[in-house]
Amino acid sequence: MNLRDKYIELYNTYIKRDGADKLLEYMLSKSSDFFTAPASTRFHGSYEGGLVEHSINVYECLVDYLSRGRVKDIYDLNYDSETIAIVALLHDLCKINCYRPGTRNVKDERGVWKTVPTYEYDDKMPYGHGEKSVYIITGFMKLTREEAFAIRYHMGFSGCEDKRCIGDAFEQFPLAFALCTADMEATYFIEGK
Repeated sequence: MNLRDKYIELYNTYIKRDGADKLLEYMLSKSSDFFTAPASTRFHGSYEGGLVEHSINVYECLVDYLSRGRVKDIYDLNYDSETIAIVALLHDLCKINCYRPGTRNVKDERGVWKTVPTYEYDDKMPYGHGEKSVYIITGFMKLTREEAFAIRYHMGFSGCEDKRCIGDAFEQFPLAFALCTADMEATYFIEGK
């Protein structure tokens, strides 16, 4: 099964909320490049389809994180499968239509310059990162408060917002911390550069 089909299967299996069908329809439409977009310009998932792959990786990391050790036994964070799928599979919708193919020059191992393909960041709707994902999703379906905060603060302390707000969000909404952890695990350990 290819990544597109796997994503759609996860989405349709777990996300049943009113409006979810319209959101997926948008993601599959010509108005969206979600299934072909990279996850970044030069780092993790910086290739065609990197965004959908990253979203699946985050989903798998979040499911694993919430089911093991202290998180499961001590903190007893019980989220339904729909909430987990929503925050993980949709956390980076802000990256839809933000990257365009380009080229850059780099030296090869012999010191010779060559032109290589890359992506350039070109966001036509600069509304932030997590907040833009929340904005896009809520145009189609409702989010719980905890889902919205998890998606909004999934970048954790690597974002540019006030650090007190991030800490407060993590304290009040543990799913935000869990999603951030899953996102970092997928980005740095599974996908790497």
